[in-house]
Amino acid sequence: MNPKYRIEFFHDAVCGWCYIQSPILRKLADEGLVEVHHRAFVLQRNDHEMKLRFGSLENAKKEILNHWQSCQRFEGTRRFNIEGMRAAPFNYPSGLLAAKGAKAAELLGGQDTHWDFFDLVQQEHLQRANNIGAIDTLLGVASCLGFDTVEFEQTMHSDEVEAGLESDRKRAERFDIRSIPSMIVDDRYLVGKTTKYSDLVRLLARLRPSNHV
Repeated sequence: MNPKYRIEFFHDAVCGWCYIQSPILRKLADEGLVEVHHRAFVLQRNDHEMKLRFGSLENAKKEILNHWQSCQRFEGTRRFNIEGMRAAPFNYPSGLLAAKGAKAAELLGGQDTHWDFFDLVQQEHLQRANNIGAIDTLLGVASCLGFDTVEFEQTMHSDEVEAGLESDRKRAERFDIRSIPSMIVDDRYLVGKTTKYSDLVRLLARLRPSNHV
């Protein structure tokens, strides 16, 4: 039996393209083809970085929702609650707090729990248009996964979580990752864009020509 492909999945909970990539990787993992390791890659850490990138918080929301429309066309579904987010009374959130939550879930429950937390937070953000920059939203997700919310919040703000985020940042730097989703395959190959299931299967087969996926 051929060994699984090891994929490091770099993502941010606010990223619509990551929202498309995650279920594709889940399908490959369920089929036993890949083993997924999760890496945080926060696009903008706060309102200041959001303003530097987009000019203003208002422009940030407008431009990012245009990206949501592109994501929806690419996927061919209606999973993106564009109008709900447009009408939401908060600025477009940073993914930093969600990344800390995902790392806390990983520390407390492992890689699969990181993934479950990440996917649920993305649903809160992209389907329900809730504010994932608010701690209450993230603790609600943690509670759904069975965590004690006091312990979970303490873990989110721990030195171990900060060290995990820094380790992921350095890993991204090593491979010159500048956008997400990005995937490192077998510690060697970088896939730097959202890739549909059939295309990713073919790509993996090319990376290991002797294997048959």
